[in-house]
Amino acid sequence: MPRQVGLVAVPCPYFLPKEPLQETGWAIPPRAPLGVLCAGECHADGTPRLADHERCNFGYARGLCKRFPADAAVDAVRFMILARDGDLIQLRYICERDHAPQGHGTLSYNLLTHEFCGAEPGSVLSAQSRAVIDIMTQP
Repeated sequence: MPRQVGLVAVPCPYFLPKEPLQETGWAIPPRAPLGVLCAGECHADGTPRLADHERCNFGYARGLCKRFPADAAVDAVRFMILARDGDLIQLRYICERDHAPQGHGTLSYNLLTHEFCGAEPGSVLSAQSRAVIDIMTQP
């Protein structure tokens, strides 16, 4: 029987998480949307650059980050693992602006083949989705 797994957010729609940050600079790291602070790349201007771990991990950087497009359609992407049935995970994503939904969709991920149905391969959305699944399915 499928089971509900949980909600997690990858706040900046341009943030491509790569790996957990080893050094955060905080004596007590803040609670991070992915469960851990991540290092990664910013894809806001189309050129991958080293991400600002504070703004990228915690999102809503419009007006705070010089790379965040002023005309961006969304400020954040939130993810929820809807169900896990064997090797198949169903993931819901919600794009939001000003804390209000702007769009949504569902992706399916196969743990055996490591492939998505519904996400463009190599996209930031698929990379964020994979990070969510990796963190939420750790033993």
